[in-house]
Amino acid sequence: MSSDTATLAAWQIRYEQRSFWRNRRAAFFSLAFPLMYLVVFGLLTHGATLDVRDHLAMIDFYVPGIVAYAIVLIGFNTTAMQFATRRANGVFKRIRTTPLPWASYVGGILGSTVLVVVLSVAIMLVVGTTVFDASFRVATLPGLLATLILGTACFTTLGVAASRIVAKPENGIGILMVITLPLTFISNIWFPIDDAPQWVLDLAGAFPLKPLADGIATAFDPSTASPGFAGHDLLVLALWTIAGCAMMANTMRSLSRRA
Repeated sequence: MSSDTATLAAWQIRYEQRSFWRNRRAAFFSLAFPLMYLVVFGLLTHGATLDVRDHLAMIDFYVPGIVAYAIVLIGFNTTAMQFATRRANGVFKRIRTTPLPWASYVGGILGSTVLVVVLSVAIMLVVGTTVFDASFRVATLPGLLATLILGTACFTTLGVAASRIVAKPENGIGILMVITLPLTFISNIWFPIDDAPQWVLDLAGAFPLKPLADGIATAFDPSTASPGFAGHDLLVLALWTIAGCAMMANTMRSLSRRA
């Protein structure tokens, strides 16, 4: 990406952010919705521990899980809906007739999404550690950052690819929930699945959500040594990110041809 393209992408990010914050409904579901889950579960499980996890505090289970859910909600669902809506409304076709480089426009959308993910994750980490005393440790910060970066890249690229299956934006949320909601129940988001049948564990581990939640949880586990890398979880996320990038590139080529 040339310097001019990068500069225009930065301006596009600024525009996308203005548009995002003017849409109060989008801002609520992206930021307040996951935080609401964290507050509810934090209040309900205050002081409780998980016997199946060597008496791990419940809040140390829920913070990583709901952070992972927020990344899916923003990175996957929101991105897929944005691309599907703009495609259906002819926005991409009009953009291709302007001097704005295609890479700058798409980069602006994705860059804005990443900023929202970063803000959402930061808010929940702050609330989880300061309000509910979650066991965040600086020693495991490298592993946490690596997991968050890979998870965000993974689900954002997959979100772009998933926009192709949303033929009509008005039906998009239902279609995307059919994909993501079942995964949340087998991915250590709402409750631990340590005692689930092995085939359920294997199935969940093959998809990126459980490795994301488990990779984040590693940083909150008091028994984790520095630097807190979860090798297997990071490998699965990296493989899904590579696949997501390939599918996203194919989707972008398709949109470019249509335009």
